Amino acid sequence: MRLTLRARLALWAALATGVAVLLVGAGLYWSVNGFLWQAQEQRVNSVLGAVQGRVEGLLRPRQDDDLLGSLLGPQPVSISQSDLERIADDVDRRGVDLRVIARQGAELVAVGTPSFPADVAVNLGPGLHRTGTHLILQRALRGVSLQVAVDARSLREAREAFLRALTALVPLALLLSLLVGWVVAGRLLRPVRALEGAAHAIGEGGDLRRPLPGAGDGDELARLALTLQQSFARLADARDREQGFLRAAAHDLRSPLAALTARVEGTLARDRDAERYRADLREIGTDITRLSTLANHLLLLARDPAAVQRAPVPLRDLAADAVDRARELDPLADVDLDGAEAVTVPGDRVLLGQAIWNLTTNAVRHAPGATVLVQVRAEPGGAAVTVQDDGPGVDAATLARLGEAFYRPDASRTADASGAGGHGLGLALARHVAQLHGGTLDLDSAPGAGFRATLHLPG
Repeated sequence: MRLTLRARLALWAALATGVAVLLVGAGLYWSVNGFLWQAQEQRVNSVLGAVQGRVEGLLRPRQDDDLLGSLLGPQPVSISQSDLERIADDVDRRGVDLRVIARQGAELVAVGTPSFPADVAVNLGPGLHRTGTHLILQRALRGVSLQVAVDARSLREAREAFLRALTALVPLALLLSLLVGWVVAGRLLRPVRALEGAAHAIGEGGDLRRPLPGAGDGDELARLALTLQQSFARLADARDREQGFLRAAAHDLRSPLAALTARVEGTLARDRDAERYRADLREIGTDITRLSTLANHLLLLARDPAAVQRAPVPLRDLAADAVDRARELDPLADVDLDGAEAVTVPGDRVLLGQAIWNLTTNAVRHAPGATVLVQVRAEPGGAAVTVQDDGPGVDAATLARLGEAFYRPDASRTADASGAGGHGLGLALARHVAQLHGGTLDLDSAPGAGFRATLHLPG
């Protein structure tokens, strides 16, 4: 079972809080424990300093430098248990015990207060020692060793109390952080739920231009909503273009199909002579050519950009072929080629050849009797193919729409002489080819100033 985003955020918040509490607790435990041990060590040292002189004063002096003393050997300890009790009571009655250890022959003799811990060995050695319940500080005096024991059970109890508090605090902190994380995650994800609802409504209703709640330049969610809104708007534009394209394609396909069907039915309606059959077949062939050209252009427009080849293409050869075909199309057309140097660009030979041919035949059809010049030249970063005529030109409103699929000015529609075969796809295909190759198609014209189309291609 996959947890929701809200649950995951709440769990991560609880985990982060638990880790933070554990780290803080461990740091506090280490710091407080060190401070308490240091306080106990200072206490036992202060007690030792207070009792050391009094214990030394009660000890019988040894006559180390006296011959008799050296012959007699070590003398017995001259301090009693009551003396040590009195000294301990005078110094601190709160868990302080004393013990004096002396060597009597081969044995160690110890005298201490009644409550001195029995588990402390008499041969610890000088320095500070720790047992389960006491801190023991031993120091060598004149012929004896003095042990000072300070009760450290309060330190252990403080540690245990701290651990109990930490053990109770961690689950409470986790529970509280889980609850707070759940609430905060819900508030943070509220715009996401609103965005989800709006996207669902858009998917159900199909209104891709519907504004999304919270879209703007604020936080990350606002920018996400704005990006989705812009993406939906682009999809709406693409859908509108596709629907318009399909409607125009259906319209342009329906007309020649209807004409072709009518001619075939009329031809088969009654017997005709051979010459009339040949004339009807020529008209049918014209309609079939028109349909074939339209289908070819539609396929080229729908071509996948990933399928575009990237091979060296000689633009001058393609331009020369377009000029020759234009002269064959209209022997009276004045079409010339200006391309002294060979220019090569990477691209798809079929697409580039079709684009140059469309620009050339567009000029021949729209400017009958005008001079058409096809130029191929290298330019910084690539190459350019320009097709220019000195015909009547077009106005600014018409120029702005040229290049749209199936757009034909009224004059062209009535004359059936637009683009490639009169379908309004010639310039649209040329612009699409330029975009597929990372280039551009620039159109420039004015009434009475001719028409110029320039295909820019990167090298």
